[in-house]
Amino acid sequence: MIRLPLLPGGCRRHFVLEAALLATLLAGPLPAQTPAFKDVTAATGLKSPNGAACWVDLDNDGWVDLCTTGGVWKNEQGKTFKRVADVPTSVAADFDNDGLVDLFSWSARSLFRNEGKMKFTPVKLPELPPSVSRGACWGDFNGDGFVDIYVGGYEDWGKGITWPYQVLISQKGKSFKLAVSKSQTRARGVTACDFDQDGDLDVYVSSYRLQPNLLWLNDGKAAFTESAKKFGVVATSAGFGGGHSIGSAWGDFNNDGLIDLFAGNFAHVDGRGNQPKSRFLQNLGAKQGFKFKDLGPCGVHYQESYATPSVGDYDNDGNLDVFFTTVYGTASFGRKNYPVLFRNDGAFKVTDVSAAAGVAGLPPTYQAAWADFNNDGALDLISGGKLFQNTLLGKGWLTVHLKGDGARVNRAAVGAQVRITIGKKTYTRQVEAGTGEGNQNDLRLHFGLADHKDPVTLEILWPDKSHQTAKNVKLRQVISIAYAPQK
Repeated sequence: MIRLPLLPGGCRRHFVLEAALLATLLAGPLPAQTPAFKDVTAATGLKSPNGAACWVDLDNDGWVDLCTTGGVWKNEQGKTFKRVADVPTSVAADFDNDGLVDLFSWSARSLFRNEGKMKFTPVKLPELPPSVSRGACWGDFNGDGFVDIYVGGYEDWGKGITWPYQVLISQKGKSFKLAVSKSQTRARGVTACDFDQDGDLDVYVSSYRLQPNLLWLNDGKAAFTESAKKFGVVATSAGFGGGHSIGSAWGDFNNDGLIDLFAGNFAHVDGRGNQPKSRFLQNLGAKQGFKFKDLGPCGVHYQESYATPSVGDYDNDGNLDVFFTTVYGTASFGRKNYPVLFRNDGAFKVTDVSAAAGVAGLPPTYQAAWADFNNDGALDLISGGKLFQNTLLGKGWLTVHLKGDGARVNRAAVGAQVRITIGKKTYTRQVEAGTGEGNQNDLRLHFGLADHKDPVTLEILWPDKSHQTAKNVKLRQVISIAYAPQK
């Protein structure tokens, strides 16, 4: 390096640094930033057809397994996957509270008991009326400590038929009773949340054919009142009764301790009109009766064939991000459509980071689900028949596995919520069994906590309305917490 004279103020040092930088630039381009995700489908031995996906630990070994399009894939300690059973596309919860998570296939409207050791046997259900379903969700709708099932009803387009939905109520984990079977709207995705924090799960239904989305408000005894318009979650635009909703997802997108909603709309924009776009719906909290404010797309750019969203904090910055699929490779007027990863920048503003993250150009798909399959603290993604491993490992994180007692709270703790407050922010996650259209994220709750390093306090709201606190919880671990509410 050329030795430059020392100028007043120590400027020689700056010349030396600038010369070194210039030499680096002349030598070639700076290395590109490593994408957040790498495709490990082949490396893990996974052969994933392009259908809905459900992440769930089926053998209680601490490694989340995968169910997708007819196959059950055992996770071999976060390294490989082995196909061990054939079960139709499902959502998962422990219906008999025996400590093993069972599978309900919404496509076949069939229940499969987990017998252990990756063995599954059919369970007889009550006779169900003819119907076609695109999604379902589990939840303890009547508060008896056992999970029930809401099954969406779709359509027979050619015959003009709207198929009925069903509500199946558990009979103490021994059988199910058909409580409701009714044609309402042409349902696609079904997902549940205790958005008003009253201790019972309410059900949100994404409706197609410009029909209004439904919010079934639960009275705590599995009596539902349709309340979407009352709470402001129809997810439509002026002049339309509803949208072409395919899937929706709950999540606290602004870290205020309230669970909001993202409704995904397939929308034609052509001679048929400017149809309702996808939108974020902000939960306004108790002072405003837990009603929602329609915020519109918030940065979700228009594509015609948006389908199923799935929510997770992929970069561990504390903000829940949205992965959003499309189902046309080429939409109207020759426009290409691709699934998108939208990074949540806070305050309900999102940015398309698909290319930088390494997930651009995926094929048409309804498949989107998050889980940390290798337990390294970074959420991984399955979509488009591909498994993407997350390589972003620098920030703080915590994974919480809640366990009900099987008496007051279902074993899988479906419907439970956990909150972590740091400064002015309250990070909120819920245990849910069904999201988007027919998909399911891991039942374990993943918190990204950015640069925070100190132990945290967990505030747990169980489905029986009881509260529990866990103090001084260290980060960067998977922690299990059993039901033990404070008296």
